[in-house]
Amino acid sequence: MPPVRFSFAESMIDPAFYLPLARAAEVAGYDSMVVPESIMYPKASDTTYPYVDGGNRDFLEDKPFLDPFSLIPAMGAVTTLLRFVTFVVKLPVRSPVLAAKQAATVAVMTDNRLALGVGLSPWPEDYAACGQPWPERSRRMDEQIDIISGLCEGGYFEYHGDYYDLAPIKICPTPTERVPILVGGHSGAALERAARCDGWLHAGTNSEHLADTVGQLLELRRRLDRPDEPFEVHELSLDAYSVDGCKRLEDLGVTDVIVGFRDPYHRAQDTELLQVKIDAVNQYAEAVIARCNA
Repeated sequence: MPPVRFSFAESMIDPAFYLPLARAAEVAGYDSMVVPESIMYPKASDTTYPYVDGGNRDFLEDKPFLDPFSLIPAMGAVTTLLRFVTFVVKLPVRSPVLAAKQAATVAVMTDNRLALGVGLSPWPEDYAACGQPWPERSRRMDEQIDIISGLCEGGYFEYHGDYYDLAPIKICPTPTERVPILVGGHSGAALERAARCDGWLHAGTNSEHLADTVGQLLELRRRLDRPDEPFEVHELSLDAYSVDGCKRLEDLGVTDVIVGFRDPYHRAQDTELLQVKIDAVNQYAEAVIARCNA
């Protein structure tokens, strides 16, 4: 198994910080940068946010979120090796043809440095604002993934499913390498979807649960007759902040660890200086990345 790779995560910051942070991460030896997405913030909602205690999502209001399909080419222009992972694009609120066009363009502009992480938005308001139905979103996403994969391969592609029906079409340009599709989520359906794709994205868990989940994914891959094909497991875990912890994650089957250096789940705006962020990037690289790669 190849050594674990390192991804830097930062969000909801001054938009002017992203390009220098991407450059700093590449120079420091990170393999990837994680790029999240948030489309809009509704004035009124009774929906809870599932990824923070209590479900309160007030921390998102008025926070700067750049569109990943616009931000990644900009960061790609100032780097040469750094990979970019969307974590995650809310796929079912989009047209799959438009999403394929955006992904293909970004992959071309970054010389195949895009990994397309996709998932289901937990907010019905996202669907309403984008004119997409909330029911059956999971099954629609399965078809969307097929369409994106087909169109990004180049040439004419047609599709006839339960939700989408496409006459033969093609997009141009398409990347010279396949765009990996990674799936976020922890439900049974999400794991099955990830096993059919190229990897799984998970935002934190304990080691015991992680081992069980990776075992499920490997078994699903075996049933699909794909046990030897490349498969990525991206994990945001406290274990990633030490050399021994990274080794534990690697032994569990994690291919990419994700680290960030502040808690973004605060209502107040981020006031951390750019140099402070760059210093944190470099300190982790010296303390963990360099030692893991030694």
